[in-house]
Amino acid sequence: MSLELREVGEDIPRCAICGAPAVGPCASCHAMVCGDCCVLTEGGVELHAICVRCDRKKGRTLAPAWRGLLLAGALLLAGLALYAALALGLFR
Repeated sequence: MSLELREVGEDIPRCAICGAPAVGPCASCHAMVCGDCCVLTEGGVELHAICVRCDRKKGRTLAPAWRGLLLAGALLLAGLALYAALALGLFR
């Protein structure tokens, strides 16, 4: 456990699994976890922490998160293309 200064009454985020002080969110489900309740992802450019629940369910992959990001980008591009087609059609 690291020692650091805290203000009186400061709300300390707690681990969603064991209740210890949390160090950050899970990269998959975004629940706050401590260092003992997470594992590091393998591969990739950066290291990400995955909680042990997500590790048991889905493994140490961020593929669902990347699929969601790519789907959101594709929907955004489709919406912009539709808007451009409508704008060009209305001004002719």
